[in-house]
Amino acid sequence: MPNTASKKKTQVSGGPERRRELLDTAAEVFAAQGYNATTVRKIADAAGMLAGSLYYHFDSKESMLDEILSTFLNELWEGYDAVLGAGLGPRETIEALVTESFREIDRHRAAVAIYQKESQHLVDQPRFGYLVESQRRFEEAWLGTLERGVADGVFRADLDVRLTYRFVRDTVWVAASWYRPGGQHSPEEIARQYLSMVLDGIAVRGPGAGGS
Repeated sequence: MPNTASKKKTQVSGGPERRRELLDTAAEVFAAQGYNATTVRKIADAAGMLAGSLYYHFDSKESMLDEILSTFLNELWEGYDAVLGAGLGPRETIEALVTESFREIDRHRAAVAIYQKESQHLVDQPRFGYLVESQRRFEEAWLGTLERGVADGVFRADLDVRLTYRFVRDTVWVAASWYRPGGQHSPEEIARQYLSMVLDGIAVRGPGAGGS
C-alpha cells in the first residue's frame, strides 16, 4: 500500500455516500475507456482526488469493478426473481422482464455497458465466477418463458425460441449505449414502445390478421 494513502486518510471522507460516488465515477470511466485501459489514476482524476487517496476506499481497480458488477447483478436478480415468482403468464412475464431490464439500464447504465464489453474476458478470473452463474440463470429465465409461451399457445408454434431469446436480449441491453437517465422517455415508456414492436411479431395472430 502506498504511503500516500495512509497520509490522506484523515483528509478523505470514508462514508458510504462517498464510496457510492466513487463507484459511480469509476463505472463511467470503465464504460468509456475499457477496464484494461483504465488506471487508478484516471479514476482518481475523474473523481477530483489524488490516486493515493483512492486506496483509502478500495484496494484495487479490480475491487471497484467487482463491486460495480455485483451490485448491478444483485439488483437485477432481485427484480427478475420477483417477476418469475409472481405466477404471471408467458406474455406478461416477458413484458415484466423487459420492463425490469430497462429500469436496471436506467439505474446502472454504465455497469450494463461494462458487463457487455468485459464479461467475456472476466469470466476466466475466479473473482468474477459469479458472472457465469448469472448468465446461466439469465438464459434459463428467458428461454423457459419463451418455451412456456409456445407450449401454451401464446407465442407462435414456429418460433425459434433460442434465436428469439438472443434477439430480445441483445436489442434490450444495447440500449445502454444510447440511453441517458433523465431523458425524454422513462424506462417504462421505452419498455412499452419496445414491447409493442416485439410482441406483435411473436404472438399468435388472431383471425383476419395480415400475413401469409
